[in-house]
Amino acid sequence: MAGPGSAAVSGAGTPVAGPAGRDLFAEGLLEFLRPAVQQLDSHVHAVRESQVELREQIDSLAAELCRINEDQKVALDLDPYVKKLLNARRRVVLVNNILQNAQERLRRLNHSVAKETARRRAMLDSGVYPPGSPSK
Repeated sequence: MAGPGSAAVSGAGTPVAGPAGRDLFAEGLLEFLRPAVQQLDSHVHAVRESQVELREQIDSLAAELCRINEDQKVALDLDPYVKKLLNARRRVVLVNNILQNAQERLRRLNHSVAKETARRRAMLDSGVYPPGSPSK
């Protein structure tokens, strides 16, 4: 971060001193990070969708194994396999819940960043600075 006596440089190469320079730097950093956050959000969403599909496939396979077990004349012990499938399903649901919570936190963070960026941009455009900050 810039120190009290340092200055940021605008896109045209002109130094910008003080709070405006810090705001410009913060806004540039946020704009730099925004695509990565959005890409991460879309990847988390895709993983969640694939996990829902996987959970449905596990449910279907477990039901099919139960049906096969009931239809067999010879007693096959498929219960351990059904239990393994149900355990895998439980883990998939757990990971999905973790991803869902992380995605929600990411969305809230992205919203907060956008809100703060808009507030700072409006402050810069209007030339109004919060109390206690140095003026232009």
